[in-house]
Amino acid sequence: MIYAKDINEHTPWQDLTPGGEIYEPGTARAFDTGTWRTNTPVFHEEACKHCMLCVPFCPDSAIPVKDGKRLDFDYMHCKGCGICEDVCPFPAITMVTGGVVK
Repeated sequence: MIYAKDINEHTPWQDLTPGGEIYEPGTARAFDTGTWRTNTPVFHEEACKHCMLCVPFCPDSAIPVKDGKRLDFDYMHCKGCGICEDVCPFPAITMVTGGVVK
């Protein structure tokens, strides 16, 4: 089995798993995938109450937390799905069109 961290542009196709599937957990942190999103969340810190409802709903662990407070998005992992905006009970997150990495 080839590990995700060992796959790069020089990896021969014969060494890849069928369908290019990854058979190991937790590989999202190893790859910067935020550059291909079409929508971008904007964090409005002044409106955030740090209830943390958005954090467990984020499928990409793109909402960092430090000292009990959420920080701005990790845009290199955010895919722009908008789940965080949907679960936020405050006007602390809005989605904007565009895949701009901040």
